Amino acid sequence: MAVLTVNCVELVCELSGVLWWAVRRSFVVADLYLEKGSGFAARGALLPPYDTAETLERLAAAIDRLRPERVICLGDSFHDRGAAARLAAADVDRLADLVGQCDWIWIAGNHDPSPPDRWGGRVLDSLTDGALVFRHEARRGAIGELSGHYHPKATIRTRGRRVTARCFVGDGKRLILPAFGAYTGGLDVLDPAIAGLLDRRFHVHLAGRSRLHSLPCAALAG
Repeated sequence: MAVLTVNCVELVCELSGVLWWAVRRSFVVADLYLEKGSGFAARGALLPPYDTAETLERLAAAIDRLRPERVICLGDSFHDRGAAARLAAADVDRLADLVGQCDWIWIAGNHDPSPPDRWGGRVLDSLTDGALVFRHEARRGAIGELSGHYHPKATIRTRGRRVTARCFVGDGKRLILPAFGAYTGGLDVLDPAIAGLLDRRFHVHLAGRSRLHSLPCAALAG
């Protein structure tokens, strides 16, 4: 894990991709992309149909370990507007059980502007709590912002080879979370779409095999 501050609020980044705000007992994840596999299959691009079950299993394990009072999903929790209808019965039951355990907030994303009411929880465009604001997509110049959308990843050179992995990326004023979903790609943090949102000397917290590696942007490979 990596301890950091955003707008003077202490937060913990976990290797799992979860952000933990201990003071508020709040558990934050981004971009679950449930039913991405079935969505692609409908378009002829066959993927193994197990992404939702895998994502929910990892989500349940993290919730069981941290015991949050509040879960905040930062948008694009479902791959598309029809994704909820494609969930297997077992996944429906598991998701309903998770949502029922705590105060669950669905932040609306561009893929799922209005998650279906059947899951429970609250649907919000954004959430402000103290010095922090939770939304799906980062806004230039925002302070205290936690967001997803970009699925950040970063590349380093080590032992003569390039290694790319998902990461948290931030500059102390804002933080962009990695995608939590099983079938999500990523955008390099050096891409102007991400780097242009951040101060020049931003940091990443890169997922390794057993821990997060905290690195300045100057250590990254282009």
